[in-house]
Amino acid sequence: MIMKCTQQAFVSPQGRELVEHGTPLFPVGFYYDDILYNPVPWHWHDEMEAVVVEKGSAIVCAGTERYTLHAGQGFFVNAGVLHACWENGAAECTFHSVVFHPRLVGGGIDSIFWQNYLRPLIANRRMKSVALDRSAEWHEIALQSIDTAWYGGAEQPAGYEFQVRAALSQLILQLSSHLPERTQRISEKAQRDGERIKQMLRYVEEHYSEALSTSEIAASAMISESECLRCFRSTIGVPPIQYVKQFRVQRAAELLSSTDGRIAEIGAQCGFQDTSYFTKTFRELKGITPREYRRQRAE
Repeated sequence: MIMKCTQQAFVSPQGRELVEHGTPLFPVGFYYDDILYNPVPWHWHDEMEAVVVEKGSAIVCAGTERYTLHAGQGFFVNAGVLHACWENGAAECTFHSVVFHPRLVGGGIDSIFWQNYLRPLIANRRMKSVALDRSAEWHEIALQSIDTAWYGGAEQPAGYEFQVRAALSQLILQLSSHLPERTQRISEKAQRDGERIKQMLRYVEEHYSEALSTSEIAASAMISESECLRCFRSTIGVPPIQYVKQFRVQRAAELLSSTDGRIAEIGAQCGFQDTSYFTKTFRELKGITPREYRRQRAE
């Protein structure tokens, strides 16, 4: 079954995504979407994620890494890594993705698959994500594996579960065979920033409908305002209040698409008490007004 990637509203108190990918018996989800309308917000989950860009160009951020990918390219995000994805420009950008729990491939932690392939991959802190941009020969095999898994989940022929697991096993083999050297250690500061940003994003997700200040966001992680600003800029690339604005607009876009609520009410629900400012901010970030956005999504 193919689903659309509308994950923003489903996060735990720690900022972890709560969307259930697949079922306990077959823990894998298959997704398709146009991120021009549904950018993937900053989030993290226990599952691994593999994506292929079908059309357009996408900007991907995972941890402190950032890259631009085009049609035919893709990326892998390791378990537990904070990441986000949005379109590069104002054109349509479609992608399909497979989100799967490592146990689908590795089995139990006492299996040879887990010990020799999954554990080294998950434990390698240099392997937060990989841009599969075809700059290496093995990227082609990895991208084909993602496609095979995704189309198996989309078409679901008899025994497709074997097809999906075999394809994802091939993907893990390629990734685990090309791990970066673990001698290149990630600094304690970078690890600390990652945990702090998760805490502050959680706070924004819980309070975005209220008036928010940098000092309040900083206090949620028990750090100073200056440290909060530095952490946001080094990890996400924008100041905290700009992130709040982006989060509110994306949440409003979801409500405009999925509900019949009045535009002013949706704006207020998302933290914009002044309708004119809501319209101005929405147009600034989306290129069109809330009314025009709703009309386009209804067509």
